[in-house]
Amino acid sequence: MVAKGLPDTVASRADLPAEITIWEVGPRDGLQNEKSVVDVDVKLEFISRLADAGLTTIEATSFVHPKWVPQLADATELLAGMTRRDGVRYPVLVPNDRGLDRALEAGVGHIAIFASATESFARKNLNRTFDSQFEMFEPVVTRARAEGLEVRGYLSMCFGDQWEGPVPRTQVVAAGKRLLDMGCSQLSLGDTIGVATPGLVEALIADFGSPDQLAVHFHDTYGQALSNTLAALRCGVSTVDSSAGGLGGCPYAESATGNLATEDLVWMLDGLGVAHGADLTKLVETSAWMADRLGRPSPSRVVQALRG
Repeated sequence: MVAKGLPDTVASRADLPAEITIWEVGPRDGLQNEKSVVDVDVKLEFISRLADAGLTTIEATSFVHPKWVPQLADATELLAGMTRRDGVRYPVLVPNDRGLDRALEAGVGHIAIFASATESFARKNLNRTFDSQFEMFEPVVTRARAEGLEVRGYLSMCFGDQWEGPVPRTQVVAAGKRLLDMGCSQLSLGDTIGVATPGLVEALIADFGSPDQLAVHFHDTYGQALSNTLAALRCGVSTVDSSAGGLGGCPYAESATGNLATEDLVWMLDGLGVAHGADLTKLVETSAWMADRLGRPSPSRVVQALRG
């Protein structure tokens, strides 16, 4: 029988951050791959519930062309209907100058761009070569910074590519530093198909030289997302991407399963004494609520354990 209590905390450890930022991607990355369209009112309530649960960074949507990601075609409507709370950031993903135009029109204060560490995924996801993707992003980042926006860079396929296999760490570091050098204030290292292991995570972060501008984004394809996250925390990373209820995938990488579940992350952090600001009970209630709307159980192990 599963105990339905909360984990006892332990004293903070010297090899872990005292506090981390949870970068919640459920409303964007979590829902983008859903086959049936989720009503905008459901999305708005989802975002509101996540803020009620104490999350302070909630990636709201994406201004990718609706042809490529139909589930997020309501981005403008969603942002117009959203109540923005003090102390909560609502980043949006933008692919190009037109996406930035729309973000600025919507009054967004924080954007993210998404690049690839490999040639194959750059072509599949962006219809660009590895090098030309940076040519597309540079004016977007420059203009966004000039407008006073914060810019995050996502880097996909950092540990393995379903078409190319293992990705050399030197290639990942070179791509990541190009994004940082053009003006991204943070770089999220993505394990898009979920093949990373803790040793690889530690080695890649060490190759960057400093974890200060790094975040991590793990998918749980092989059940390694939590262990990889712990490895990253021990390397000094203090921002972790996760998705409420473990929702998510990637429309252009068929082997990409769900993201690290926010509830599973919070359960681990509570047990380690790492502060995060989220209310686990409210998160579980929110993910169970969303699972009901999607018509299937939440893949989060903590949601399953606490809600049955």
